[in-house]
Amino acid sequence: MALISIEDLDGLDDEQVDDDVTDSSEPMDEEQERMYAHWQAVGRTHHVSVPREMRGPIEEMTRRNQSSEQEQVPFVTVSRHEKLGEVLYEERVYPPGKWACVSKAEMLYEQSISNAFMKLMRFICKENSTGRYLGMTVPVVNEIRMADDGTNFTKDVLTAYYLPAEFQARPPEPTDPDIRIVDRDTIRVITRVFRGTTTEETISHQISTLWELLGNSGDVIQDRYMVAVYENPGVPQRRNEIWFIRRGS
Repeated sequence: MALISIEDLDGLDDEQVDDDVTDSSEPMDEEQERMYAHWQAVGRTHHVSVPREMRGPIEEMTRRNQSSEQEQVPFVTVSRHEKLGEVLYEERVYPPGKWACVSKAEMLYEQSISNAFMKLMRFICKENSTGRYLGMTVPVVNEIRMADDGTNFTKDVLTAYYLPAEFQARPPEPTDPDIRIVDRDTIRVITRVFRGTTTEETISHQISTLWELLGNSGDVIQDRYMVAVYENPGVPQRRNEIWFIRRGS
């Protein structure tokens, strides 16, 4: 079953919520019921379904995100390219760090990242060797690869969550064997912000746009890209970035 990758659900109207509440013999309080219904409503837009056992992680992550700021993945800006006051793209260096990673290969890109993030969400919400809530970091980064034809994506998508600073030295072990803790090297990327949904179509368009801005650049990898996600799907014009990877980084 494919699942939905969201940290928090805002922006859905009450009518949508009421339509999505499903019958259950299991009691839930009113707030938990409302949050679960939000997730179901947004899930339909991603062609996914949210199982009822996700109610606990949904409630915990929503509550935690409302009461504390999300930690940013550290980076250094190397250069910024602007035109008429608009930032076209910028170049950044991300230092080495430990990430929790899940690979999925669903029929749709949206389903792959949803399934993967739901596993990561459980890991964040206490399904780890510490038994603690780890804390949310942004962005969550999805890595895609191009097929041999150079125009389509492969089905395999790697979704990565950066471990908060307090866990970098001694990462907690996941209870889910599908989650791997990966020690990533320094990476240098060219990034461009875009807003809205992330589908294969919108990502392909953003890749083409950034290539047009860069022109010929032999030191950029052309068969692997990253999509950085900063906000949840309940935000209509949420912030994302397309990342091109410099060779040798």
